[in-house]
Amino acid sequence: MSSALSPLLALAGMEADRARIEDAMRAAVVTSDPYLTEIASHLILAGGKRLRPALAVAAGQVGGAPATDDVVQGGVACELVHLGSLYHDDVMDEAETRRGVETVNARWGNLQAILAGDFLLARASEIAASLGTEVAGLLARTIGWLCEGQIEELRHTYDVTRPEESYLVSIHGKTASLYGSAARIGGIVAALDRPRIDALTEYGNSYGMVFQIVDDVLDLTATAEQLGKPAGHDMEEGVYTLPVLRTLANGTSGDELRDLLGKPLAPEERDKALAIVRSGDGIDGAIEKARQYVATAVAACERLGDGPVVDALREAPGFLLATSLPTLD
Repeated sequence: MSSALSPLLALAGMEADRARIEDAMRAAVVTSDPYLTEIASHLILAGGKRLRPALAVAAGQVGGAPATDDVVQGGVACELVHLGSLYHDDVMDEAETRRGVETVNARWGNLQAILAGDFLLARASEIAASLGTEVAGLLARTIGWLCEGQIEELRHTYDVTRPEESYLVSIHGKTASLYGSAARIGGIVAALDRPRIDALTEYGNSYGMVFQIVDDVLDLTATAEQLGKPAGHDMEEGVYTLPVLRTLANGTSGDELRDLLGKPLAPEERDKALAIVRSGDGIDGAIEKARQYVATAVAACERLGDGPVVDALREAPGFLLATSLPTLD
């Protein structure tokens, strides 16, 4: 996936802010125990786009002032929650690689990975508490949304009757809520007025929905080399995302796909299911849903005022969709 906030990164000063984010993230997980510091730092040192803190910093600049250190810390808290959830996800998925390196569970074991993920969530909560009770409460609620989204996904594993609303609720919790909270925290810490804080929250949630739908489309359309895993991995694992659900709801191709799904797939069954999804209307339907969230995010920008940061926010969701799906959009 392309760098999803590239319009923001093109702004003057944003690269310097990204350096501030990196420094703050590394400092946040330093402990008196070098072993814990190494494990907690593992995915931070592996790199990443830092989209959530970048969004928090952009939100903090909507009023025209530079992002303060507290705004950066708010974004770091959100990114640490994201990283902690990845540690836990990799244990659940028995994943061996993440961002081109060994996962923590593969290198150090499941127990260490779970505890290190818990530590990252604790550090995020500590940072949020330093920014005030509203930010602390919002971050705690966001962690709750993450758990709710994951449970919603798990309860519909291998469920060919999964409602589309279940998918939308799940990706809001697992993905979009962190973007919405990052944007909201940036606005709160920057002391913006409530209408703009609410608009930023709607923007972040909508942007996060676009991000996850695009990711789910790519899981079905990109090559194994591009993904670093076989295409259709989610479907193989019984996680039926929006393109699959739209295909299942569509006549003959849906019936053919339904006959394959509902159980673990052998490689040849996965390839057949992929061919059905790729040849149907489900992918186009998912992209159209993503366009609706792009429109919602752009509309939210109309309530933010004017300026280069708002212009960059307005451009970012459409840029994500257009550049991540060049062969489809």
